[in-house]
Amino acid sequence: MKNAKDLGFFTRQVHAGEFDDPNGSATIPIYQTSTFRFKSADHGAACFSGEDNGYIYTRLGNPTIDALEKAVANLEHGYGGIATSSGMAAITTVYLALLGSGKHIVSHNALYGPARGVMETVFSRFGVKYSYVDTTNIENVRKAILPETTMIYTETPANPTIGISDLKALAELAHEHNIPLVVDNTFCSPFLQRPIEHGADVVVHSMTKFINGHADIVAGMIITANEKLFKIIEPVMNNMGCNMDPHQAYMVHRGLKTLGLRVERAQSSAMKIAEYLENHPKVAWVKYPGLKSHPQYDLAKRQMDGPGTMISFELKGGLDAGKKLMDNVKLILLAVSLGGVESLIQHPASMTHSKISHEKKLQAGITDGLVRLATGIENVEDLITDLDQALQKA
Repeated sequence: MKNAKDLGFFTRQVHAGEFDDPNGSATIPIYQTSTFRFKSADHGAACFSGEDNGYIYTRLGNPTIDALEKAVANLEHGYGGIATSSGMAAITTVYLALLGSGKHIVSHNALYGPARGVMETVFSRFGVKYSYVDTTNIENVRKAILPETTMIYTETPANPTIGISDLKALAELAHEHNIPLVVDNTFCSPFLQRPIEHGADVVVHSMTKFINGHADIVAGMIITANEKLFKIIEPVMNNMGCNMDPHQAYMVHRGLKTLGLRVERAQSSAMKIAEYLENHPKVAWVKYPGLKSHPQYDLAKRQMDGPGTMISFELKGGLDAGKKLMDNVKLILLAVSLGGVESLIQHPASMTHSKISHEKKLQAGITDGLVRLATGIENVEDLITDLDQALQKA
């Protein structure tokens, strides 16, 4: 596809990553093979030495997986993509590549629970140091940087507090100190936000969510802004064996083609639901980037192409009322995850962030009463009716 970056998003989500299949397949074929046959002994040697870019072994590269990597890198305006078996595989690969014994990471205190949990329980055993601060305030990050800091890692909007961090300001600060900025862009997808455009060096995704969009595949992706970081991170993924499989890549690529359509519809519903909740007498507060009451409303408008589909809120009755609400929804599913065609509701403090101590959760703004709603593509009137009947019982 010539001049792919000059084309519109919807065109690129359909066509980015395409290659000429010798049999004329209209979709990317599934190369369901573990190994590839060489033309000769010399060809095999050339592939291993790098003189020839032929395929060797699916852990090291596969046409189906490569097509997905190129497509997502194109949408993120990055140098290259590295597909992984899960979102956590993407995160831990980046940690392994850019951190080490005695090194230090500054990260957001409200982000995907396992991304913090694996740092505190696993990487700390190997001498990695960490500081968790509210990255929505740039001064917190500035104060936390140490001489041994080798990564600033954030997630915006944050999971589950929906806090918005200033990517341009974080990138400028990181680069002042020669530190890469890594951004988890899962909550937005490249349809709503492209961190590399704001100066980020590495972007990670749980493609389980919006990019795949159908709650039937677990997958991750790393996108680097430049070749240097790509060459540092890709070998780590290959050596650790957290690669994606070809069928998984095919499924995610299929979901990617409708990303913008799904997010646009779910986002439209999320705005109406957020307004409904904000005006409900039983609701104490609502956090949604599209509401003017959001503390980073203006930043979200500058940095994002839309407020997204994720809403956090708390009922005036606290945790007990929130449980009643979650136990009584009929259409909305009580389940973790997000970004699928179905709407999901969950309780972060006891579910996705349960491994974080109560004190640390409160420091991050994750209260016991916080409820997270991931809006799907159902009719918004039906979703509001479902919330309304459940709120009557709360």
